[in-house]
Amino acid sequence: MFHLKCSPRRIAGVLFFALLVGIASPFLVVAQLSKPKGTTHVAAAHLRTIGFMTDFDVKDDAVGICKAVMDGVAPGVRIIDITHQATPYDIEEGARFLAGSVPYFSNDAVFVVVIDPTVGSTRKAIIAKSKKGQFFVLPDNGLLTLVQDRDGIVAAREITNAEWMIGAKTSSTFHGRDIFSPAAGHLARGDDWTGAGPALDVASLVRLAIPVATVDSSGLRGQAIGTDGPFGNLVLNVPAETFAKLGYKIGEMVPVRLDDKPYEFPFVKTFSDVAVGKPLFYIDSRGRLSLGINQRDFSKSYGVAAGAQIAISAKH
Repeated sequence: MFHLKCSPRRIAGVLFFALLVGIASPFLVVAQLSKPKGTTHVAAAHLRTIGFMTDFDVKDDAVGICKAVMDGVAPGVRIIDITHQATPYDIEEGARFLAGSVPYFSNDAVFVVVIDPTVGSTRKAIIAKSKKGQFFVLPDNGLLTLVQDRDGIVAAREITNAEWMIGAKTSSTFHGRDIFSPAAGHLARGDDWTGAGPALDVASLVRLAIPVATVDSSGLRGQAIGTDGPFGNLVLNVPAETFAKLGYKIGEMVPVRLDDKPYEFPFVKTFSDVAVGKPLFYIDSRGRLSLGINQRDFSKSYGVAAGAQIAISAKH
């Protein structure tokens, strides 16, 4: 036998704590029994991160509603906004933004992409899984093209199970809320994605016919595929390794025809390598040849935008 020396105040505190536990325990049991059937609670640390991209803009409540739906299915889920200002209806731009973002997310991340000009039509709402293990929840309209080319898609399913949607009655114009967001929540909390609907043949997924720059003995031919955010730099469909085939080195002048108008721009590393207001060729942060003006808007200054044709002569 041994004796503990405790003050009357400490003994009273211990007895009070034991009394609270005794009173609270029945209520905790009742609370557990009263949870709705089918409710799944996953610790936030074990939830998959969601990357979210749309052309909704942020002027109204659409983005917030979609996030609330995701969080309702997977409480505490981390949602990273890729952008909500993709050019409306521009699937090709969406495919480019998605492919550019994917490498910076974990290999189990979930992506929700809603650029969906044919919402409510016969186009399919799908989930696709890449070889890396990432999931993509989006309309089957070509948004996956560049990811599929680079990372590979190993399986896909059409979302048809009403339990993976917001409810049996879905709208014909807001599948971002009613189908894609709840499906993403189910994936984020680790639900078996085979329950979302029937399997699809990966080879049958819709693909975009994205133009590729070509090089031959006369030089390179390509086109502008967009502008760089608010800065107006012209993004070209010319990977750095393709441009390298022409033989131009840093510091050299590069002759180019832009929408059939002749120019000559220096090939440099960064904007400050030329004077303010002067144009330049450079390799952008995504590894593509681009055209810019130091602290100016190239697109506006030269009156060109996505779709502009370029031709660069081979170096002699």
